[in-house]
This record gives sequence, C-alpha cells and structure tokens, in this order.
Amino acid sequence: MSHIPNLILATLAGFLARLYMLRRDYRQYPSYPQGWAVHLFVGFIGAAIGAVVVPAVLDKEWAAVSFLILAASQFREVRSVERETLRAMEATELVKRGTAYIEGIARVFEARNYLSIWVALVVAAAAELGPGSLWGKAAVCALVGAAATWLLSGLMKGQKVGDIAGVELAEIQFDQALLRVEETVMMNVGLETSRAVYRERGLAAKIIPSGPNAKATLANLGQMQAIAHDVSAMIGVYMDVGEQEFIPMVRRNPSSGCLYLVMVPSEADQDAFLTAVRRVPVLEGAVRKPLTSVAGKMMD
Repeated sequence: MSHIPNLILATLAGFLARLYMLRRDYRQYPSYPQGWAVHLFVGFIGAAIGAVVVPAVLDKEWAAVSFLILAASQFREVRSVERETLRAMEATELVKRGTAYIEGIARVFEARNYLSIWVALVVAAAAELGPGSLWGKAAVCALVGAAATWLLSGLMKGQKVGDIAGVELAEIQFDQALLRVEETVMMNVGLETSRAVYRERGLAAKIIPSGPNAKATLANLGQMQAIAHDVSAMIGVYMDVGEQEFIPMVRRNPSSGCLYLVMVPSEADQDAFLTAVRRVPVLEGAVRKPLTSVAGKMMD
C-alpha cells in the first residue's frame, strides 16, 4: 500500500503527457472523439506500466518486471492499427498521403505511447526519492513530469521543409498544352478551359535544397507526395473528384535537385501558399545524409 500514492501520481503524469501530445491539427487525425478515446486509453495503459516498473524493481519483483516489459512490447500493434486505419481512409482523399507519410504517422503514434511510459517511469522514480508528504510528492512529480514531457516532446519534433530548403514563388508557363515551371515540364493540360484556370488561379513554388543532404532527402517520392498532400490540406485545392488536371503535382529537376510544386488552391493567397510549403514535415523515412559516408564526402 505504501506505493499507491506514487503509482497514482506517476500514472496521472504519464496520462497527461499523452493527452498533451494528442493534438488534432489540419490533418484531422485522430478524429474526435472516437480516435481520442482509443489513444487516451492506450496511453493510460502505457502510463500505468511505466508507473509500476519502479516499485516492482524496488521490491525485487523480477517476474513482474519481465511481464511489464512484455506488455510494453505489445504497443507495436498500435502502429499496425494506425497504418491500416489510414490506408482505409486513403481512398477518400482528393490528394493522397502516400504510403511513406502513412508509415510516418503510424510510427509517431506508436512512439508517443512509449513516451507516456517514460514520463510515468521518471515521475515514479522521483516520487520514490522525493519528500515524504503527499503535497510535496505532488509538487515534485508535477515539476518532473512537466520537464520530462517538454524534453521528450522536443526530441520528437522533426524538421520542416523550410528548415532544409528555400521556398520561393515560380512562374507557371504553357508551351502549347505542356505546363512548365521554369524548364521543368509538370503535366499535359489538354483543355483550354483548364489552362485558363491555371493562368488565373494557379500557383507554383520552387523548393531549393540547402545542400546535398537536403537534395537527397527531397528526392524521396514519399516526401514529394507528402508536400502535395499537406499543402492541399492546409490551404485547400480547387478541384472535384475525377479532375485529374487539377491534382497538385510535384516534379524534380534532375540537374539542380530542386522541386517544383504546381497547384490551383482554393484561395490564391501567395503568402499562405509559401508558408504551407515551408511547414510540411520532413518524413523520417525520407531523410538521407550522403555526406556522412566516405563516398558522399568525396563528392561534396
């Protein structure tokens, strides 16, 4: 019974950390309230596991520790559930996320449950080592939990496209039916009415990698698809089902490594368009660092 207050404080800290990391943004996932209920419950289970580990070790209950570690390994199923859910939702998207983006989101949701375990574990340790009074323990746990959540959340934050590349407006041009941005051919727009829409409302962005590592990262097809999807989600897209000529398109210039995005947004706001491109996350699976290899350093 002596561990009960510590278990409650640590479990609460891990649960609140999971709640803090469960943010609904422009991607509209997880949905409310069903998705929240699932993730908060799983986060509560993770927090409880992290909270129990410390008293189990102190009481030398090694069988319990082994069981808790085995239970924590089951959070790998969270990734599979998220992956299948997002794949099922993919058919309803006007602009697809792509498999690389789906896998990245699934990894994030799995990792956040592990973070709730870490927060609960750290708070449980602080509670065991902290003051004897309940209010003193609560104060120490609050400070330690907030610090651990802030630190782990910061470590989870990845880069944005704007961190590894420059983004600027580019001009849309037509060579008969071929839509070009600078010297890169983007697509064939056969109907004159569609070409008129691009001339009137279309926007194009040039994404200039800041170095060889950024160039290799942006060359990933999943990253290119993520740019098209996220920009469309943030500022809207001027299209309906079956209008292939208005699907946002990302193409790469092989000689320079620059990416070109062309689309017809719902509102032709240039500043919002460029901001949306800069805020697209860099996918974990797309990151490449050729300069860390011997061959890459020789070519730098």
